[in-house]
Amino acid sequence: MDTILAGLGASLALHNLAYAGFGALIGTLVGVLPGLGPVATIALLLPVSFHMSPEGALILLAGVYYGAQYGSSTTAILINVPGEASGAVTALDGHRLACAGRAQEALAVAALASLVAGVISALVLAFATPPLAALALSMGPAETAALLIAGAVLAIAISDGGAGKALVMLGIGGILGLVGSAGGDGQPRFSFGFAELRDGIDFTPLVVGLFGFSEVLALMSRKPGSALSAPRHWWPGRDAIRGWLAPALRGSGVGSVIGLVPGATTLFAAFSSYALERKLGTAGGPTPSLAGVAGPEAANNASAQTSFVMLFGLGLPANAATAVLIGAMMLHGLPPGPALFTAQPTLFWTFIGSLLVANVMLVLLNLPLVGLWARLITMPPAILAPAILVAASLGVLASGGKPFDVVSLAAFGLFGYAARQAGFPLMPLLMGFVIAAPFEDHLRRAISHARGDWAAMLTQPGVVLVTILMVILVLGMRRVTAKA
Repeated sequence: MDTILAGLGASLALHNLAYAGFGALIGTLVGVLPGLGPVATIALLLPVSFHMSPEGALILLAGVYYGAQYGSSTTAILINVPGEASGAVTALDGHRLACAGRAQEALAVAALASLVAGVISALVLAFATPPLAALALSMGPAETAALLIAGAVLAIAISDGGAGKALVMLGIGGILGLVGSAGGDGQPRFSFGFAELRDGIDFTPLVVGLFGFSEVLALMSRKPGSALSAPRHWWPGRDAIRGWLAPALRGSGVGSVIGLVPGATTLFAAFSSYALERKLGTAGGPTPSLAGVAGPEAANNASAQTSFVMLFGLGLPANAATAVLIGAMMLHGLPPGPALFTAQPTLFWTFIGSLLVANVMLVLLNLPLVGLWARLITMPPAILAPAILVAASLGVLASGGKPFDVVSLAAFGLFGYAARQAGFPLMPLLMGFVIAAPFEDHLRRAISHARGDWAAMLTQPGVVLVTILMVILVLGMRRVTAKA
């Protein structure tokens, strides 16, 4: 108990509060501006962290990671340009709410849902790290591959326009995700002789092109005089955002569990939460709902924070961001994993305290800006469209610095606009792109572990359980859709 109190007290020290606030601010900006991303930002801040204390460096860099989940919802809701991949799920209902003149409500619910998720996931991280880390470690490559397939099925199930069109887009996304060097022998695959494609298609021009550039084209085709009225107050009012808490709690639970799975992303968590809300009939209908914002936003934030369970419990990276954080810990002489509790017993609890503080700071930072951000969508399309294009192009250049990425941005933007006009959903393509390479890797390892015996691999208890849950969820969603 003395260690816990000492760690929580240290998180309230002035310098650690400053690190938490600074990390949250940078993370919010990174989330709002599409392209750079939290992983690259954390890597860029590593030299700066050398001059900080070990706990200060960890607090700052972690704040950038989960702060980006907050900021991503802002542009996703307002202009359908997600700063992070998970923001694309929030935009499904969030951007429709903004177009209906309810941008304030959507932004406020996104911030409040993220706060709820942050508190819940911090408690999960604090009191359940050892057993949950052991549970996550028990998932082998076969179970992880089955989970990724379940994500693909969910992407089809929650998409509008029919399962056929969604399946086509999922397949296109999967092919795009496999462009580059083959995982087995490293030979070029689907590169067509282009040296720029040997390392694969960059995620940033893909997502910004599909959602950002295509949104520019959609804005340019909007009829004159269609701009929305500006909000009068910064806070929409309690009655206007009624009903957000239950979806936020459900999303927090979904995200907290998915964050434990190595390789699972915040996008997968947001997808799963949205699928659940759609099954319950609270999101995804003809009329956009706040539940479609609260659930995914809570899920992506909870997933981002419970991914630290693997870092502290086992010393293993759950995703790219935590892999960079492990490197930062080692540079500061901090052993990741269980040895940390022996070497620095109070640091873990200092981190937990700063997690709670940073989530409060993020809400205090984001809520007062709700009215200001909401005014962005009231700008005439002739002004807003070029601004989106410039921001998207700068984000892509900041991410890779390659002229080829700008060409890719334009190509994916034109494709995204054409797909929208033809009624093809974009989300399955994004999901296929994200899961293709990890699925191939986990499937190859699963086959190797099973020594080529597909029957033994497919009958593993974890694979069977994931399959059953997937079937139940899809059948339930089809029943809800049929009733609607």
